[in-house]
Amino acid sequence: MRVAGVEYHGLKRIDGPLLFVEGIRGVAYDEIVEVTTPSGEERLGQVLDVTDTAAVVQVFGGTDSLSNADTRVRFIGRGLQVPASREMLGRVFDGLGRPKDGLPEVLTGDYRDVHGEPINPFSREYPRDFIQTGISSIDLMNTLVRGQKLPIFSGNGLPHNRIAAQIARQAKLLREDVSFAIVFAAMGVKYDVAKFFIDSFQQSGVITDVAMFLSLADDPSVERLVTPRSALTLAEYLAFEEDMHVLVIITDMTNYCESLREIATARSEIPSRKGYPGYLYSDLASMYERAGRLQGREGSITQMPILTMPSDDISHPIPDLTGYITEGQIVLERELFQKGVYPPVAGLPSLSRLMKDGIGTDRTRDDHPHVASQLFAAYSRVKDIRALASVIGEEELSPLDKLYIKFGDQFEQNVVAQEEFEDRSIGRSLEMGWEALKVLPRSELHRLSEEELQEHYDS
Repeated sequence: MRVAGVEYHGLKRIDGPLLFVEGIRGVAYDEIVEVTTPSGEERLGQVLDVTDTAAVVQVFGGTDSLSNADTRVRFIGRGLQVPASREMLGRVFDGLGRPKDGLPEVLTGDYRDVHGEPINPFSREYPRDFIQTGISSIDLMNTLVRGQKLPIFSGNGLPHNRIAAQIARQAKLLREDVSFAIVFAAMGVKYDVAKFFIDSFQQSGVITDVAMFLSLADDPSVERLVTPRSALTLAEYLAFEEDMHVLVIITDMTNYCESLREIATARSEIPSRKGYPGYLYSDLASMYERAGRLQGREGSITQMPILTMPSDDISHPIPDLTGYITEGQIVLERELFQKGVYPPVAGLPSLSRLMKDGIGTDRTRDDHPHVASQLFAAYSRVKDIRALASVIGEEELSPLDKLYIKFGDQFEQNVVAQEEFEDRSIGRSLEMGWEALKVLPRSELHRLSEEELQEHYDS
């Protein structure tokens, strides 16, 4: 909707995706700007910085074909808003919420600010409900809980997109007849990646419950900064107005952060670690913290952002800061991937900090916490023994150490590894965990109770 506002003719300068406008008055930070090119084409922009007489504007459509003398800008007096409607499910949009599927604009009178509304922490409800993804290495060892934010830490060439699509197809609540709506946001990805997700959702039949926001690699990089916020704005509407359970998948957060660094550099901001702006933490938190549940509301938002770690470095600023904000991480391991294990979920660096609250009696199964703990402990020893074997040779290991090596192989090949379209129940995953533990002597299973051993190990 076009809103009247003061129009300014001419720019001071153009620097990358930024316009510098002088002689303005009454302009606010984050305000939306209509930019008209010399040929009459209209593009949207947003105020990044402002003083009493000057403003810096980022242009979502890029600054190609703009000129200092003949470009016109109109400040329209509000922040960026996107449509919010249940009718957006089954549709594809660009990063600004405009249709990208050739279908008409969304017919709704409800437009919402992309930054969302502040949530009183007191009104948040603690996440406790187990989400079954059908992937044993997640359900059994790194449980996803409704309302949680659990990122996937990956690397270039690893199958994070296939895993995210599998989770989107299979995610369900055990004790409630509820299906998830899926809001998917992609920033800076190639067309074939976006096409993979579209095809996966269509073939599995969930496409009617999916809203997609795509800012592809050939789209202006500045649009990537808005894409996840547009997606989360729709997710908040679906969860807290339509009482739906929404799974938000965002890929790739590394591309988002690269765009943030590009804009910060163009604004001549003082860089922090590896050139990223010092406010990277708070910027990421402003998106991650939009996940959760609210008291008195049936709906929920569960987030699974995907980020590719540069050079597989988990201490890089992006995964490092993400780990502080979120409630755990699913880490993909290149060594497992090279062994042909899918999904290559690393056994030790992966964790879910809310797992303890979503499993056990009345949620999954009574023995789940102890089985997961025992598997972690045994697999940790496997890693130590493999390191020792690489030095002294496997033939020099003790008989017990060789049993641990056998356990490690069975755990990776039978419990962690599964087919891409294999949907395992939590009961099946637990039984497979017990089968792997039976390789070890009973005396080594210190984290399991006698009753559990009698029921599952001795049987």
